[in-house]
Amino acid sequence: MNRADVAVVGGGIVGLAHALAVARRGARVVLFERDERAVGASLRNFGLLWPIGQPGDRYERALRSREIWLEMARRAGLWCAEVGSLHLAYHADEQAVLEEFLDTTPAARERGCRLLTPAEVADASDVVVPEGLRAALWSPTEVNVDPRQAIPGVAAALARDFGVELRFGTAVRGISLPHVETTSGTWRVDRVFVCSGNEFQALYPEVFADSGIRRCKLQMLRTGPQPAGWALGPTLCAGLTLLHYQSFAHCTSLAPLRQRFGDELPFHREHGIHVLVSQTASGEVTIGDSHAYGDTHDPFEHEAVNRAILDYFEGFAAIPRPAIAERWHGVYPSLPDGRAHLVVDPEPGVTVVNGLGGAGMTLSFGLADDTVSQEV
Repeated sequence: MNRADVAVVGGGIVGLAHALAVARRGARVVLFERDERAVGASLRNFGLLWPIGQPGDRYERALRSREIWLEMARRAGLWCAEVGSLHLAYHADEQAVLEEFLDTTPAARERGCRLLTPAEVADASDVVVPEGLRAALWSPTEVNVDPRQAIPGVAAALARDFGVELRFGTAVRGISLPHVETTSGTWRVDRVFVCSGNEFQALYPEVFADSGIRRCKLQMLRTGPQPAGWALGPTLCAGLTLLHYQSFAHCTSLAPLRQRFGDELPFHREHGIHVLVSQTASGEVTIGDSHAYGDTHDPFEHEAVNRAILDYFEGFAAIPRPAIAERWHGVYPSLPDGRAHLVVDPEPGVTVVNGLGGAGMTLSFGLADDTVSQEV
């Protein structure tokens, strides 16, 4: 029988983060991933570490995750850009939200967030459309990695530097500690962390049924490579993003902004569209996304949604080669009512970690460090 101290189920960013947190504490770790490589939400995202979108204590957790990401990027030789972000305001109500956010969020100010004038924005980015720009919120904490490179790179570093045994192409059939039954044999372990992402119905389905977890489908697009040496600079977003992230939810000035977008962009609001712009290691520009919530989603992408994303993007950014080379959709588990994550012990020695929504890349390393500190 195979033996390890701790088993981790799931090879996405949540599973990788927990494998790292446990292995750093000296445990022998085996990680099981049912696919031959990670192909889920951890690979189908912007590659953005987005602390600015996290409220309260989550902001500090995101910043701790950021430091671990930077360390792992150095260790694994991964492309990593500490570019920061710009929230662009083209209307008075958008500027009012940015001003209120700064006035009421001292932690962000302490980290260097500030309001820029249009002239300062032009110095920071030659991508931003200048016509009608009133101001922008600058945040220095956002980091860009390339998920298609970073996820396998982190996995390889875990195996090489921390002795984590990676069992890709191996599904976990059942857990009855101290035994874990897999498609490649039985393992004897002391602890298990189940980080199964969108496959949350496979193990402990009753835990997820009780949580109210649901799936979020999102559509994204990517250009071909931009001219050699061209860099996006700061990650960009605009007014719709202020309605999406909980860090802005306390701002009373959101109400008129929400009303205006409901009147002017009802299709965008119906389909949960807000637009972020990031860059890959090879120079492509990633643009998205939409959000549809439910238990089951159709497998089709809707071109009207893609067109709405691009229309909004073209209102605040201009890049040298805007032609779209790839379109795809991702699906990730999301909790209702704004909860940050699901961490549950369904039986002694087993911890289920899931439901980070769209913040998996941003929060996973910090969450894993906290969870493992409490559980191991």
